[in-house]
Amino acid sequence: MTVVRFAKADQRPCDQKYSGGYLPLAKALQGPETPGETDMTMSVTAVTPAGRAGPMTSAEKMVIFASSLGTVFEWYDFYLYGSLATIIGAQFFSQFPKATADIFALLAFAAGFLVRPFGALVFGRIGDIVGRKYTFLITILIMGLSTFIVGLLPNYQTIGVAAPIILIALRLLQGLALGGEYGGAATYVAEHAPEGRRGFYTSWIQTTATGGLFLSLLVILFVRSFWGEAAFADWAWRIPFVVSVLLLGISLWIRLQLNESPVFTKMKEEGTTSKAPLTESFATWSNAKYVLIALFGMTMGQGVVWYTGQFYALFFLQAILMVDGYTSNLLIAWSLALGSGFFIFFGWLSDKIGRKPIILAGCLIAAITYIPIFNAITTNANPALENALKTVQVTVIADPADCGNLFNPVGTRVFTSSCDNARALLAKSSVKYRTEAGPARQPAVIKIGDTAVASYDTTAVADPKAAAADFSKATSAALQTAGYPKAKDPGIVKISQPFDIFTPQVLKLIGLLTVLVIYVTMVYGPIAAALVEFFPSRIRYTSMSLPYHIGNGWFGGLLPATAFAMVAQTGDIYFGLWYPIFFALVTFVVGLFLVPETKDRNINESYGR
Repeated sequence: MTVVRFAKADQRPCDQKYSGGYLPLAKALQGPETPGETDMTMSVTAVTPAGRAGPMTSAEKMVIFASSLGTVFEWYDFYLYGSLATIIGAQFFSQFPKATADIFALLAFAAGFLVRPFGALVFGRIGDIVGRKYTFLITILIMGLSTFIVGLLPNYQTIGVAAPIILIALRLLQGLALGGEYGGAATYVAEHAPEGRRGFYTSWIQTTATGGLFLSLLVILFVRSFWGEAAFADWAWRIPFVVSVLLLGISLWIRLQLNESPVFTKMKEEGTTSKAPLTESFATWSNAKYVLIALFGMTMGQGVVWYTGQFYALFFLQAILMVDGYTSNLLIAWSLALGSGFFIFFGWLSDKIGRKPIILAGCLIAAITYIPIFNAITTNANPALENALKTVQVTVIADPADCGNLFNPVGTRVFTSSCDNARALLAKSSVKYRTEAGPARQPAVIKIGDTAVASYDTTAVADPKAAAADFSKATSAALQTAGYPKAKDPGIVKISQPFDIFTPQVLKLIGLLTVLVIYVTMVYGPIAAALVEFFPSRIRYTSMSLPYHIGNGWFGGLLPATAFAMVAQTGDIYFGLWYPIFFALVTFVVGLFLVPETKDRNINESYGR
């Protein structure tokens, strides 16, 4: 029997050519001392860290803790903005109507996601050439300072148009930094993990995005409770941004304690690091095709499931179901607290049965069940609205030539025709309606039960603002008479204290939202290990970062604004769900046929390409 004795956790690891992980040498492999032991010239391919089933060493725990904690703080910084999108809209886009300001705020949030792939290219290249550790330090410094400045930035009322311009610039910097963060964290942890346990080890990194969101929600809830809603909307919203400078200091200190990845150190010593990782990753078809497969067969569906389960669910509660900000944030926080442990479970399970079946199952189940789940959320969060959607028939009777396209994802279009003005108002009020052809060249009419409200053509009235106000008032009165609720209807779910949740209505909502979080954990828990294993070590940081951030930054990050615009176009509050359903199903099909299983791969090999 051949026995290999490993070094203590504080001894320096050195990567070897064996199937996975790293093998501490020097004092780890002693000369022959007893029968059955061997010397340093032995083949180490047969016995690796994969063979040890014991608990993590202290060194491994430090790697995971340091990488994960720093990444939690980065996600905290990034998601503060998403959690406060409506307040940000009021502060920095106040020159626009509220609905337009909300969409601009969501798009400013999405701007950070749009540049994430460019951050992946910039910092991925640095990570593959200079090293994983130093890239960590750069990304967290950019992220932390950008968030801190948002907390100090004067609003539109103070400095005018410069405020939203600077805000968007800071969001772009945050997106660039985050684009380089994830690939580095996942690669760093995976390159320290023993063979056969990469899914479990990297799943701790997967908890960081939800952990950052959860931390941001807790800070927001505390500040809201302590200073009150009025002060929070006025100035106290800045506090969570400003205190992030403390988190920045802690994160920098932690990351300075880390050593470089053993795999990268070994490549550096042997001179085998890539000199042009961008060219190797994307200009060579043998590697570029795997980038496309990773995007369409894994990260695209994972991204839309992630943002539906956490961000669109929050937006749906607030903007469509009229749930107040404190209650909706608390509901999401409870669901994250209950569901986040499944990141670790599905990461561990992926080491047993594979990454592919778990990720694809999550995409498929989510796509099948989204519409009934969101229907049930409406039933419990705003039962009066749910009842009105079923029982109140609303029809826009208009000349078909007067009805244009309402798709308005950037919120800048100004509607002038009577048909478009009528439909836009109904969509903003979360009203389900249908359109019926009316007499030619006649103003549109909204028929709500037995009540008819005449719309207006902006170009045909002397005072468009007065006409809009009168039309909105008359329509709102007719809707409420028919059964549509007001924003502060007593039937809308409301929580006054963090533990004031033990009512059937609230518990059902938390249960439904937790199911959405479990879908997130299915697709996201194993994804880091799958991506690390998908690409060779010399271009791993660059290659895996791009599909991850396109899938999450573009397909996922654009989901809230696009889904809301789809709702406005159709007048159906559930129509926006077809966005994640479609892309999740595409990922399921592509992944089923083109994505290989990777859990048993040696992450130090070139994979033949």
